[in-house]
Amino acid sequence: MTKPSHQLLKPITCFGAGLSLSALAVLPGVAIPRLNLTGFPEPAPGLKRWVIQPSGLLPKSSDPLISAQPLDWRIQLIVGQTVSLDCNTKRLSGPGMTMRMLPNASGKALFEVKGPLVVISTKMLCSDQQTSARSTFLSLGKQPYLVPYNASWPIVVDLPAGTELRWRLWKAETRQQKGVKL
Repeated sequence: MTKPSHQLLKPITCFGAGLSLSALAVLPGVAIPRLNLTGFPEPAPGLKRWVIQPSGLLPKSSDPLISAQPLDWRIQLIVGQTVSLDCNTKRLSGPGMTMRMLPNASGKALFEVKGPLVVISTKMLCSDQQTSARSTFLSLGKQPYLVPYNASWPIVVDLPAGTELRWRLWKAETRQQKGVKL
């Protein structure tokens, strides 16, 4: 007896997803979604879930001034959209990111941008040489949004559809400097 086509696709899809996750696991610093997100509520309507699972095995810096202690590290969350540019100045506008502590998730936090993001632009007339559009990533906000580095917990961010999450690692210097007492 043959199985219906929808039952044949399920194992193939699971195998493909597992294969893509295993390929990402060998790359250092890649966001890998953690499958166990117990305690996290479902994303609100219109929001899409993004997950960053920090690696516990990051390469150490050869610079002795950079701290090798994960307690000194931070992850910068960068929310934005890829847009086409021309001669006009474009910015991304929208509500800022909020953090909500989750009592059912052992002190973990959920980060959200609830409202829609809008690209605002000047309206200059572009010459023929300036009309060739190129793509770029516009980030929301001017200040970095930093969260503590913790390889044990995923960073869960819910964003409006069409929005992208990027991240980067910040490491502190080992050198401490004295402030000036007035």
